[in-house]
Amino acid sequence: MEVKENVVVVANQASSELGQKVAERMWVPFTEMIRKRFADGEWYHAFPSSIAGKHLVILGCTHDDESHQELIDLISGGIYWNAESINVVIPFLGYSTMERAKPRSFEIPKGITRTRQIFMARPHFVAFVDLHSEAVLHAHGGAVRTMHVWTDDLVVDTIRKSGLTDYVLVSPDYGFSKRIARLARILDCPHTAADKDRYDTDKTIVGQVSSVVRGKTVIICDDMIRTGGSILQTATRCLEAGAREVVAHATHLVLAGDSVERFRNGPISRVLGSDSFPGRRSDGFISVYSLAPLLAEVIEQHLGI
Repeated sequence: MEVKENVVVVANQASSELGQKVAERMWVPFTEMIRKRFADGEWYHAFPSSIAGKHLVILGCTHDDESHQELIDLISGGIYWNAESINVVIPFLGYSTMERAKPRSFEIPKGITRTRQIFMARPHFVAFVDLHSEAVLHAHGGAVRTMHVWTDDLVVDTIRKSGLTDYVLVSPDYGFSKRIARLARILDCPHTAADKDRYDTDKTIVGQVSSVVRGKTVIICDDMIRTGGSILQTATRCLEAGAREVVAHATHLVLAGDSVERFRNGPISRVLGSDSFPGRRSDGFISVYSLAPLLAEVIEQHLGI
């Protein structure tokens, strides 16, 4: 296939590996940014060649402050050096669970404020993958085209190829149950939701699950596994309700702190998820599939190439 010479694919450092996979799927060379770090900690960035008049595609996970700022720098650099268009794909949006502030809390809803910072850098197009809340899509004044990329087809394909049989999908809370119902309809399997309450920043309690899990393989599905507390509790409740095995699936495998060890020593037999979060790779316990085919298709359809 002929290389698309008017498209330049770059990534912030965190998403470079995924960016390379996306560029390969698009039959476009991946452009590695020139990066240097000065003695005082400041970063130097440069495009290795002219991007003037070209469609700049930027892959950028924003899971930490440095990655968030680097994404904004790349967008701003694209504008400065006269790219024809600036198209951003955010595989994982940091602070995405903090999309609103509780009344009288005086807390900063960083899911909104940080996404607004990205929009204020003036990209033309921004795509997000499996958002925790779609509220962030509207954190701009209408000047940016946004897209919520759902990974349903990849999730369904992963489950079908997993070797699992006679399964039921379980949502760890009612908030994610609509997505679960959609996936279950495609997979032609039953589904249910756990009864969960949050009582602190990173603490939840799961009360019960439906008896529909009895004798079944349970696949607990969520948008992300951060610390994994609610999923581990849900898995325990499922086993108590008679499930024969429990598997976890999440698009975004954050797996903070000691969560991987807790999962390995807990009631979950396997974890399935995507490579949206930097550094996630398959091993004997975690199975990782790539978002690259889906993201390449999204970019090509948007650019009409």
